[in-house]
Amino acid sequence: MGEGLSERNKKILEAIIEDYIVTAEPVGSRAVTRRHGLNLSPATVRNAMADLEEMGLLTSPHTSAGRVPTDRAYRFYVDSLLAVGRIDKAERERIRKRYTGAGRDMGAVLHETTRLLSSVSHYMGIVLAPRFSSTTLRHMEFVKLGGRRILAILVADNGAVQNRLIESEEEFAEADLVRMSNYLNELLQGLPVAQVRTRILEEMRNEKVLYDTLFSRALKLSEQTIVEGSAQIFMEGQTNILDQPEFADVGRMKDVFRAFEEKNQLVNLLDRCISAQGVQIFIGSETHLNHMEGLSVITSAYVSGKNTLGVLGVIGPTRMGYGKVIPIVDYTAKLVSKLLEDE
Repeated sequence: MGEGLSERNKKILEAIIEDYIVTAEPVGSRAVTRRHGLNLSPATVRNAMADLEEMGLLTSPHTSAGRVPTDRAYRFYVDSLLAVGRIDKAERERIRKRYTGAGRDMGAVLHETTRLLSSVSHYMGIVLAPRFSSTTLRHMEFVKLGGRRILAILVADNGAVQNRLIESEEEFAEADLVRMSNYLNELLQGLPVAQVRTRILEEMRNEKVLYDTLFSRALKLSEQTIVEGSAQIFMEGQTNILDQPEFADVGRMKDVFRAFEEKNQLVNLLDRCISAQGVQIFIGSETHLNHMEGLSVITSAYVSGKNTLGVLGVIGPTRMGYGKVIPIVDYTAKLVSKLLEDE
């Protein structure tokens, strides 16, 4: 992409990108020479800018003599020019303190993470919660609500809770529901949730169970309980995006809202990051998502031991300050991993 770029042209491209990140205004040759001390004439810079445009790294808005970076330019900048630093000690301490009131509840930790990512980056924070099927079952309980209605409560090893309302085929006494819960906990406790359904079906074929009505009914009830739910996604700071000048146009604003409302496509994007190592960066069209033109996504997975739990990140304009946001996402993912592992 940037093959064949001279050192001079790399410096000019870097200057244009960094100016555009700050101003959101097309950058002209005089601005480059004036602000960056490159010791080049405006004419030399103009010629270089024309070459960069021909390579697809810059584009010219019709209303301006200046240039703006393309998605390809940001990709080259992030991969080849950007020096990503570390968060300083004071910033790390501020981030850690944000979790003081979150306690041990995973939902509280993930909600606080979206708020933190949004406030620290000044863009939009996003977190994909762990799928229940990726956890290990700690406890199952059936609670009688009235008539044939039963509340099934599943608790995972990471503290996640899934409640499911079941309309059973028959009415159960509370004592029977307790016995069923005890039996199922003995049978299923400690199994990965993804394997629980298979274990239930195996046990249903067991001859002993076939002749024990209560155990048989317990397994049928649990089969109704273990159903894969939709992925849960937390978002905070959508208005931070709309405050950016490039989204001031009403039509563009509507597109952005549509993108954020289509949560399934955001889940699909974050799912692509589940097995990836380190920080992932999707710039503009690289997301392959509807209505996401002009937006970039920076993500990192959070883990517990060797198990990936979910993904967190920041969505901002392609003109975002990558050098600042990348270490924020990286550090927050490591901190959340540690918080959830310590529970």
